[in-house]
Amino acid sequence: MSRPPTFAPPSCATSRVLRTERGDFAVLDAVPTAPGRATALLLPGYTGSKEDFITLLEPLSAMGYRVVAVDGRGQYETAGTGRQDAYGQAELARDVLALAAALTEGDLEDEEREEARGEGVGEGGLHLLGHSLGGQIARAAVLSDPAPFRSLTLMSSGPGAVVAAQRDKVKMLSDALSVLPMDEVWQAMQALDPPQDADTGDGEDLRRRWMRHDPAQLIATGAQLAAEPDRVDELAAVGLPVHVLSGERDDVWPVELFDSMARRLGARRTTIAGAEHSPNTARPQETAQALAAFWDTFPVA
Repeated sequence: MSRPPTFAPPSCATSRVLRTERGDFAVLDAVPTAPGRATALLLPGYTGSKEDFITLLEPLSAMGYRVVAVDGRGQYETAGTGRQDAYGQAELARDVLALAAALTEGDLEDEEREEARGEGVGEGGLHLLGHSLGGQIARAAVLSDPAPFRSLTLMSSGPGAVVAAQRDKVKMLSDALSVLPMDEVWQAMQALDPPQDADTGDGEDLRRRWMRHDPAQLIATGAQLAAEPDRVDELAAVGLPVHVLSGERDDVWPVELFDSMARRLGARRTTIAGAEHSPNTARPQETAQALAAFWDTFPVA
């Protein structure tokens, strides 16, 4: 679980609802003060939310990027369905494509668009980033339709299923969610995995986020993490530029898997020193610089 240091967005960002053809999604929308180079759409991981990217918003907007971090369906402030079948990976990928369309074509009503002129996707195009589970959902979206995207960044997101120890944890969590209320599961999680000194977050904010997750979403996406096939060759065949970014250690996928995945994809590879599974919260400045360095290689159209 990523533990952001705060849930309060910086002054450059607005907490709002992004309307799409597949429903409304809660987002943090950070708009640069200078003319924007491009827009980046950021997808959080398992048990996470848009706030996992909160410390990336200010540095990336200062570098000229509009950054839209989203709560996926059933995550935190985006409504869920209570049905596991609504969270199949193909369904979540369709949500991503709907989000991309809303950002590309404009999510405002006609009468609002004139006032918001210039606040849509920048001329550089839409960059897609997914952290952990979000990376595998992002990959599925690209494999379904790469057209809306200029690039894909896989942040701490491996080529297939998570390691055996993590599969055991996910199964334990899913079993608990099937029979216990969310607050009791939260208490058990805190006893088994207390916050570390370097990544504490705010306990009440984290608890509130957990309580607003849809248990059906957690069960369904947990099963995906445990069974995801290796689709790296499929992604390589698409030809979209890819950036593989991770910390120097990771207990969800071995770092060596990120290295080999990057080679198979012909991708840019970045390792963030001093970070583990969540470089976005552990080393936000270094992570933001690495992201911008990749996106800067794309000319503004």
